Amino acid sequence: MADRIIRMLAKDAPVKASVITARDLVERARRIHLTLPTATAALGRTLMAASMMGNQLKEEDGSITLRVKGDGPLGAITVVSDSAGNVRGYVQDPAVDLPLKAPGKLDVGSAVGAGSLTVIKDLNLKEPYVGTIELLSGEIADDIAAYFSESEQIPTACALGVLVDTDQSIACAGGYLIQLLPGAEEEVISAIERGVMEVGPVTEALRTGMGPRELLERVLRDFELEAVEESGVEYRCYCSRERVTRALISMGREELRSLIEEQGRAELTCQFCDKVYDYSREELEELLASL
Repeated sequence: MADRIIRMLAKDAPVKASVITARDLVERARRIHLTLPTATAALGRTLMAASMMGNQLKEEDGSITLRVKGDGPLGAITVVSDSAGNVRGYVQDPAVDLPLKAPGKLDVGSAVGAGSLTVIKDLNLKEPYVGTIELLSGEIADDIAAYFSESEQIPTACALGVLVDTDQSIACAGGYLIQLLPGAEEEVISAIERGVMEVGPVTEALRTGMGPRELLERVLRDFELEAVEESGVEYRCYCSRERVTRALISMGREELRSLIEEQGRAELTCQFCDKVYDYSREELEELLASL
């Protein structure tokens, strides 16, 4: 089953929702960054959250950046999504793997620790929108829901799950984002809460073969839903030699000259996909001469 996002609306209530399945996407991130299970789950959850949030953007060239900065052993997590929901990201220490907090339950909260979640929305305006909240639990889904509630005043239910197999590969990964629109009454909130509790952990539902549409329909079973859009998503990095070259040029003459004198070459690694770009002394000198 290819990774995809489905966005839905309730016909009979002010509710909108997104659901994602992302096994391949999270597996690619794991392979690129060589993450151990706890780090894999933390990065995977953040990737899926950013993907659903990016997919909601109306601006075609817009983007969403999530930065989770905790005092736990993982360090910072940085993830970027384009407006289609394609994502890329990395975790500061991919080699973190803590003891399970319960049978089959990775301790993402302890790995992240206390700190902040920052959401940066680039809507191609003069300045991006930036919102920051204190982390609620470090489990990512709770923190995403808290961000929407505190920073955008949108009551939100969020669930994110990554099931890591015994060989450390991704068995399944998915999640949903359910949001109340203005005018939602208390019985709507109660119905959503019942559905969330009855379905339980996302990974358990996906592991049994439930698809994304069925997952969301089960959670929102008290509502009449219609699909608004369905699209494929993937782990996609936009780095290129041209972009790296522009970054080198932006260092300016003095720093570039110092780099040539001290190292005689440059090796730059993309943080998102670990691709390495090599520049010889001659190439650096050509760049310097062009300034």
